[in-house]
Amino acid sequence: MITDNGEPDAEPLPETRRALLHRLARAQAEGRVPSVVGAVVRDGKAVWAGARGDVDGEPPTTDTQYRIGSITKTFVAVLVMRLRDEGLLDLADPLGKHLDVPADAGPALAGATIAQVLSHSSGLAAEPRGPWWERTPGGLRPEPGDLFGERPLRHPTGRRHHYSNLGYALLGSLVERLRGAPWSDVLREEVLGPLGMRRTTTLPVEPYARGWAVHPWADVTQPEPAAETGLMAPAGQLWSTAEDLCRYAVFLTAGDERVLAAESLAEMRAPAVAPEADAWDQAYGLGLQLARSGGRLLSGHTGSMPGFLAAVWTAPEDRLASVALVNATSGVPVGGLAADLLEIVAEREPSFPEPWRPRSEADPRLLELTGTWYWGPSAFVLRLREGRALELGAVGGGGRGSRFRPEEDGTWTGLDGYYAGETLRVVRRADGTADHLDVGTFVFTRRPYDPEAPVPGGVDPEGWRAD
Repeated sequence: MITDNGEPDAEPLPETRRALLHRLARAQAEGRVPSVVGAVVRDGKAVWAGARGDVDGEPPTTDTQYRIGSITKTFVAVLVMRLRDEGLLDLADPLGKHLDVPADAGPALAGATIAQVLSHSSGLAAEPRGPWWERTPGGLRPEPGDLFGERPLRHPTGRRHHYSNLGYALLGSLVERLRGAPWSDVLREEVLGPLGMRRTTTLPVEPYARGWAVHPWADVTQPEPAAETGLMAPAGQLWSTAEDLCRYAVFLTAGDERVLAAESLAEMRAPAVAPEADAWDQAYGLGLQLARSGGRLLSGHTGSMPGFLAAVWTAPEDRLASVALVNATSGVPVGGLAADLLEIVAEREPSFPEPWRPRSEADPRLLELTGTWYWGPSAFVLRLREGRALELGAVGGGGRGSRFRPEEDGTWTGLDGYYAGETLRVVRRADGTADHLDVGTFVFTRRPYDPEAPVPGGVDPEGWRAD
């Protein structure tokens, strides 16, 4: 008898690899694009990569650079979140507190918050003034004031999601103002370097794919310009490789304390504004796109520039991520392609759960808190998790549950669910034992409506009765 008690194979099975390559081949042939590269990450490692087509007569590799367009925005968002985590700004700060907004842009723009700009809910126009910025030199808009048209705000701030490339140009300028250096230098030092992304650059470095437009009704192509976009660069300037983007996907999935903590990334993945009425399967967080696919909530970003399409999706619950790169202006729904690569692996080879292991130690005062608590007559269970974290959930599921992060003052802060952002406080008796929990002013007791606890409104002196 053979007992299978080892670790699961890192690389996908042959049947899965064939399905992945077949999906790439279909995308390249049916989309009529010069080349496509795809990759899959599982459990923090790149486990598969494939390519179809050619670049300058040779098959592309995971080291071939492609322009990644709006995936650039996610890097800028990470830089802004780093500034927030360092206390140099608050996401609720108005943009005008940190950045000089041209007077002719109006006070409403200066009052748009940093969070609103990150989530494309500031009301800003989609594009800057002047000709199509993605195909023209940034020198046409040399000063910040040159970015704004006659109506820089198209909607009331905070009212709706309206994608704005202009907004991310301003966030790049915000990074430069607070760091005192070009945003690209800050990015290289604070993100690309620590993550080992040596082949992610603002200008292409060989080997790189040239961008092409494919005629819609004939099998002919023409080259697209690769403009250096100046002040608009934070909206879509970067070039990268499948190998580098796999490293980035690992970071987006689990965080990296050298760059940004997992808690801050989780904050970026939370929907920040309601989607449009016809797009409830998509949303936007703080610099990250969110989409539902195959029953999973994906986070990441798609990107496009003339001659290029790109996508990075992560599924943190499945510990999976995927990358897709194309050197054509159109032809392949690249977000769908990347989602399909991820789903092929998820459906054929679902991730193994991490093996359970006992803790090395536990604080007796925290162990005392675990078990059943009652909010009125409703039963809840409090569990102790790694790193002194707590998890409160209703017995039988449903109800008002949340995970709680420990704070230095001995309280906990809710991370999700009904109590997100609320404080959990343990109220102790004179002898130090736990009397009750105060969770956002709600009192949780060890007995239903414990008469000895300070239940708001008091407890009937006759207590429970049979009739």
